[in-house]
Amino acid sequence: MDEALLRGLIPRVITILVRRGADFAAAEDAVQDALVQAVRVWPDDPPRDAKGWLVTVAWHRFLDATRADAARRRREDLVDEEPDPGPTPGVDDTLQLYFLCAHPSLTPASAVALTLRAVGGLTTRQIAEAYLVPEATMAQRISRAKRTLSDGGVTPGRARPGPRGGLDRPGDVATVLRVLYLVFNEGYSGDVDLAAEAVRLTRQLAARIDHPEVAGLLALMLLHHARRAARTAPDGSLVPLAEQDRGRWDTASIAEGVEILQAALARDRLGEFQAQAAVAALHADAPTAEETDWVQIVEWYDELTRLTDNPVVRLNRAVAVGEADGPRAGLAALAVLDTSLPRHTAVAAYLHERDGDPETAARLYAEAAHRASNLAERDHLTRQAARLNARRIR
Repeated sequence: MDEALLRGLIPRVITILVRRGADFAAAEDAVQDALVQAVRVWPDDPPRDAKGWLVTVAWHRFLDATRADAARRRREDLVDEEPDPGPTPGVDDTLQLYFLCAHPSLTPASAVALTLRAVGGLTTRQIAEAYLVPEATMAQRISRAKRTLSDGGVTPGRARPGPRGGLDRPGDVATVLRVLYLVFNEGYSGDVDLAAEAVRLTRQLAARIDHPEVAGLLALMLLHHARRAARTAPDGSLVPLAEQDRGRWDTASIAEGVEILQAALARDRLGEFQAQAAVAALHADAPTAEETDWVQIVEWYDELTRLTDNPVVRLNRAVAVGEADGPRAGLAALAVLDTSLPRHTAVAAYLHERDGDPETAARLYAEAAHRASNLAERDHLTRQAARLNARRIR
């Protein structure tokens, strides 16, 4: 049984059923039933046309459910219009499913879960383990998302991107990219590597839609993912970028990411993911932390600020300014930002340490550790505070 083949076919089969008249929830349920049947039948009797087999079985499951549901008698005409058996059309409608799963009527958490289930082909159990929630909780989240789409009468045809990529409308390319970026940032837990899954899905999307921001996101993911092996020490503790062993970075992923980014930037339609990828590329290009081109990085953060005016971007820019123009310039850039921003206190601690004020830095590191949202970050900041306090005692 080729699991990768099945996962690749799931979104295509779901979309075919929806185009034939099934609502999203019914189509997804029917395809899951067909997959169960495939697991039972295929090992002994593999089909010549896997996609066609799944479409036929799933469609029959949908028709059976339709006939049995008296509340859905309005769909009875579909029974008389069953397509003739035979090869399925070669068109790949997976792209439409991306837009359907990122519909603006869904919450970000629901959109992510539905994308992983319908487009990624993951099981509810795998998604639940990846998000560290009970399987029943994730099942309810996915069911609510499917019900929202079905109750709203949403179809893939109504979720197509506009002729210019539709970056100014919700539920379009930008929404899809945000959903994929959320998946990527979840990283790894359970038996599913969500970062790798996000790269796979974004690569799949890039093959189906010609848009520089899709390429920009793919480049950004590849450049960040390339540093993954060096981000943690053997004991699981975080290793800051400046201290990472750059020999452990994946040079093939870096080269691919840079190539994709250069092609996207050449189209002169700059977006936020391209600008973020440019920052990541400058970090990847530096042989050592000391050789990082911080002046260019500040310029890219200026572009990002112009594009998004995001306070987190301004926070990252303050760090870059501190490296390019000195810690006091960084502290001045930080002073105008909201102190409640995530990582604000940690950035202030770092800049104060660089400015030669270990006492203030130690106090701020301890405060930042108390506010940290995850254990690894909390441990790292606590160690920074302890390091400076120990140095003061000596």
